[in-house]
This record gives sequence, structure tokens and C-alpha cells, in this order.
Amino acid sequence: MVVLSQPVAHVNFPTINSCNTHFTHIPVVDLSNPNAKAHIVNACQEFGFFKVINHGVPMEAVTKLEAQARSFFKLPQNYKNKAAPFGYGNKNIGRKGDTGWVEYLLFGTNTELISQNSLTILPNDFWLMVDKYLSAIKKMACGILELIADELSLQPKNVWSRLLSDEKSDSFFRINHYPASDRNELGFGEHTDPQIISVIRSNNASGLEIALKDGTWVQVPADPNSFFITVDDCLQVMTNGRFKSVKHRVITESMKERISMIYFGGPPLTEKIAPSTSLMQEEESLYKEFTWGEYKKAAFNTNLAFNRISFFEKCHS
Repeated sequence: MVVLSQPVAHVNFPTINSCNTHFTHIPVVDLSNPNAKAHIVNACQEFGFFKVINHGVPMEAVTKLEAQARSFFKLPQNYKNKAAPFGYGNKNIGRKGDTGWVEYLLFGTNTELISQNSLTILPNDFWLMVDKYLSAIKKMACGILELIADELSLQPKNVWSRLLSDEKSDSFFRINHYPASDRNELGFGEHTDPQIISVIRSNNASGLEIALKDGTWVQVPADPNSFFITVDDCLQVMTNGRFKSVKHRVITESMKERISMIYFGGPPLTEKIAPSTSLMQEEESLYKEFTWGEYKKAAFNTNLAFNRISFFEKCHS
């Protein structure tokens, strides 16, 4: 979904009591380790979140794209606003009035959209970097889903990764810019991502926080050389609740600007989402079957922090 930019006048963003210490127990998965698949599944079950190292993504592509994004966000506001029809947003998040101390670029990831966007106000070099970056990130995301499927004894191994590699995959890519702030302001409010899996990378600036099972918010230490993976709503449903989508937010807490890049791996709009039968054994499904298009519509018509999965829980009335 592309959220168009609209002026936000005299917005007082909430001041948040951010965590003062970094969370030191976030799982770190070495993707070159033969036991990586077991570590990933354990992390998905315990936190719905983990960091990957030895990921194989060329850091040159990462740094070049970040530099391109930084240059764009430094442009005068009236110039950036010209990119609004193609996915530029400023402070507005979603359709229901959520706001944050953020500006962003958001667009679909398929080749056709990137080709069309290369003709817009954004330079061709930018889209070449996006294409190169997304190719590497999608390969990593698919590899992670295949490791999970292998560990869970799902057949075929690409049962979930094929949804991201499908030419009709409804995946998105967003680049966020959080300007420097001297207060702990809300950059991006608490939420879960509705897709299958998300891949996050940021510059060397903190601000990302996740909620633990007991509701405690913890700060994720910045690491510009690694990627962070989140379990999203659809993967929670497909594992029948074995994995939980992680609630997260971003707080501006220093005088340093933050730039993050997120790949949201989504299935085709017509894809039916339901718990995998091979994971069910004798247990009952906790969720009603739905298409990704139905879930996306429900998700983007609610407030950011709303528990969207509740619409499709079998106990929901």
C-alpha cells in the first residue's frame, strides 16, 4: 500500500519513556552455521525476532542505497513532495490518523513497478541500487523461510518462500528517515507487520524497540552490518500461533538521525492464508482461512496498534 503525503500542521508527537539499556538477549543467528535452522525456529518461538550475521548481502549495495536515500531526504520539502504520488510520506502513517516523527519512501518490489518508478523524479541510479539491494534481501528472506520449513519438516521446502518469489508477490519496501531529535518522541508507533516476514536494516543509530512476551519494551542495539528479522502476522497464522508476530516501535532518542530500510515479504493478494496442516497434528486451527488481500484490507483500515489477527481468530465474534 502506498500512503500519500499530506501536510501535518502543528502536530505534537507523543513523548515516550524509552528504554535506557540495550537488550542483550536478542538471538543472533549465523546463517553460515549448519545449526542455523534450529536457532531460527527457537528465536521465532521465543521472541518473533532475531538478528542475522554472515547473511551474504553485499554491504556495498547497502551503503550505496543508504547514501542515495540520505541525499533524497536532505532535499527541500517542496521537492520531496513531488515524489508523493510514488510513495513519499511525511509524518502520516496509514489511513486512520496515526502519526510519527518520520518521513519515508514506500513502494512495491516487483520489477514492473521499479521500472515505472525509474521514470519519476527519483534518479535512475537510485532505482538501480534498490533493485540490486532487493534481489539480495529477497534471496536471504526466502532462504530463511526455507530453513524454517526444513526444521519444521514441511514439504515442499519452498512452501512459504515461493510466496515471496512469486511474480505476483505483494511485497513492499520502505525507507524510513527519522530526523535527529533532542526528545524521546514517537518515531513509528507500536505495531506488528501484517506480512509473512520482514527484514530490517538501519544505520548506526538506535531507536528500534520490541515488546517481549510479558509486554516489557526493550531497546535493540544498533548494528549497521547485520539484519533484523521479524515474524509477521501471516507467519503467526501459518504456524497456528507457534510463532508470534513481534510488536515493535521506533523512538527518537538522540541527536543522531536514523535511516532504516525494511523489506516486507508478502504473498500474492489471492493467496489463501491458513495454518499448515502438517503442523496441526491433532490440534484445532486457531484461525479462519483468509486471503492476503482480505487481511491487507482489514489491516490498513485499522489503527496502527490494533490487533488485526483478532478479526480472523475463530473465537472472535
